[in-house]
Amino acid sequence: MEERVRKRIRVRGTVQGVGFRPFVYRTAVGHGLGGFVRNLGDAGVEVEVEGAPAAVAQFLVALRRDAPPLAVVEALEVEGLPPNGEGEFRILPSTDGEGGAGALPPDVATCVPCLRDLANPKSRYHGYWATSCTDCGPRFTVIEGLPYDRPRTAFRDFPMCPDCAREYTDPLNRRYHAQTIACPACGPKLRYLEDGELREGDPIALAQRALQAGRIVAVKGWGGTHLACDATAEAAVAELRRRLGRSGQPFAVMAREDQVPAFASPAEEEWKLLRSPRRPIVVLPSRPGALAPSVAPGLHTVGVMLPYTGLHHLLLAALPFPLVMTSANFPGEPMLIDDDRILAELAGVADAFLLHNRRIAARCDDSVVRLSAGVPTFLRRSRGWVPEPIPVDLGEEPLLALGGDLNVTVGVYARGRAFLSQHIGNTEHVATADFLREALDHLLRLTGIPLPRRIACDLHPRFPTSRLARELGEAVPIQHHVAHVAGLGAEHGAEELVGIAADGYGYGEDGTAWGGEVIVWRRGAWRRAASLSPVPLPGGDLATLRPGRMAASYLRAAGLDPAAAGLPPKELQAALFQIERGVNCPPTTSAGRFLDAVAAWLGIAGERTYEGEPAMRLEAVAAGGSPLDVPLAFREVGGRPVLDTVALFRSLVELREEGASLPDLAATAQATLARGLAQLAVEAARREGIGAVGLTGGVAVNDAIASTVRSAVEGAGLRLLLHRLVPPGDGGLAFGQLAQAARGRG
Repeated sequence: MEERVRKRIRVRGTVQGVGFRPFVYRTAVGHGLGGFVRNLGDAGVEVEVEGAPAAVAQFLVALRRDAPPLAVVEALEVEGLPPNGEGEFRILPSTDGEGGAGALPPDVATCVPCLRDLANPKSRYHGYWATSCTDCGPRFTVIEGLPYDRPRTAFRDFPMCPDCAREYTDPLNRRYHAQTIACPACGPKLRYLEDGELREGDPIALAQRALQAGRIVAVKGWGGTHLACDATAEAAVAELRRRLGRSGQPFAVMAREDQVPAFASPAEEEWKLLRSPRRPIVVLPSRPGALAPSVAPGLHTVGVMLPYTGLHHLLLAALPFPLVMTSANFPGEPMLIDDDRILAELAGVADAFLLHNRRIAARCDDSVVRLSAGVPTFLRRSRGWVPEPIPVDLGEEPLLALGGDLNVTVGVYARGRAFLSQHIGNTEHVATADFLREALDHLLRLTGIPLPRRIACDLHPRFPTSRLARELGEAVPIQHHVAHVAGLGAEHGAEELVGIAADGYGYGEDGTAWGGEVIVWRRGAWRRAASLSPVPLPGGDLATLRPGRMAASYLRAAGLDPAAAGLPPKELQAALFQIERGVNCPPTTSAGRFLDAVAAWLGIAGERTYEGEPAMRLEAVAAGGSPLDVPLAFREVGGRPVLDTVALFRSLVELREEGASLPDLAATAQATLARGLAQLAVEAARREGIGAVGLTGGVAVNDAIASTVRSAVEGAGLRLLLHRLVPPGDGGLAFGQLAQAARGRG
């Protein structure tokens, strides 16, 4: 007999729910091999193959080279076994595995072959909103446990019809073991309700009719519910704002690809992001006049996504306009996913409801990305990426991190991989805090990681996440901006860097409000090397909601008339009293608060109705201007150099008195802030002999600021590190907390 060999292969990575087993089957059969393949729950996929040595060797090469598009093969562990003469190759039932960090794919946009089925009158999937295969469809939002088999998903409620069962069991079919396989005969059904009544007829056609009549429709999707209306109809968009209580927060727009150029100007890299199977919301330069003004009031950009489910494609197909498609939740609350709650809580918001009867196992908001200094940067990492792991070596000990208090995600680490949860939000709200526990439990269950002993959290002792860390285990408090810098270092595998943390607020080790920091970071050891100059924060958190208070603080510190802040007289008097008496008025070095102050003083934003609003409106105005030349001023505070933002504010006032335009003043404020922080960081890097400077924190998503920092750092011959894998803002904080806690340092 010809010589035979047998190999056992353990495949680790994203290899469940991506058509990996049928791929292995086809590859093994094609090479004339016997053996088997099976899922091992959270431990990956196990393969045994037997045959001619050359054929087995070619099979091993093909496992990596030809894996399905959604698969990520992180490791192949191969061992030799004695041959047993097996000549047939089989797909065996899944096992529960042996524990460890598994990896599952995220929800992935409906693929081209499934869209062809959707459009083909001869296909049994014609017009069916929930069609999917092993290369596409919902994953994270339907999975309830591992291994990833239909009985452990929300599709267990829908027994397969004979036709679906036949495709599901055919290894040569692209729907083989597609756990979300469904068709009009056996799958989830749509229903349309209006005025509290179920309406007869095609639910999608009825929804289209309502949207064309200017009505607001709640649309339940894969991982949550959106509120939709005609994005070109100001009356409809303004009414949606009124009903939701979101006076200024920008709405995302969903559009067919052919509609996008009418209202936005994507560059080539942005088109790639829009068209990718992950289908994030991409923040694009907007074209004025095409969309209703209330879609993104006061901004020069608009968040755009292409349809990513069959339902979206069908809904948009016959509409002559793009849709506002915003998460169906009230400010601070998690997105609604349960039909009864959707109908009850949105009764005063939506005119009609397009719902389906498939349970949502895990809610998941849309991801948001924009180009910042030429780099695709997350504003929110959620649908399309979660629960995909981030490969990173943080040692042997499993760790958990709970983030901060706003834009929260949680993270868990084990065996060289960090898993971040979907976007959770503001944990000051009870419902969102409950969602955090739910998301945490779901993440631990899917990854197979037991609750770690050490739990990283923010240094602020009163954050809900900090309290939860103390309840769950051994809390490891991490200073907010150190976590940002540590996370940036971990993304790039850097052992040392000088990090610019340009942010809104973080509790400092001295009890003050940090937020414009230059931090020297070496293997977890860190030092606050420089910062912005501290100024009073009158009213504490109130000053973040009423940025005129910060403007008054800067004007007073600059020896100028605080009345120019634009505050009502009584509020101005109260703010000045707090500053003079030191009542609820901690000093702050926050870059975000400086930008807020400039926005208020210029009359661009007198109040904050959503996080980051004043700075975002300032950026929009600045996009129409050019920076003026302002000399940088530095001084020393507490033994560290600081950029004198009070002197900068005084220079801006002088430029305004000389007739400078609002756009030029806004651009000057951003550019000078960025140049000053970059200079402090470059000087610290040269003193310390460090070759890399990083930019992190919420302000890092500002393209103009990030581009200015890039120019200054690279112009000094240093390497600039920017976030690519997690958001630079608080959505990436948990990842940084994991990285810092792994070093054993707070």
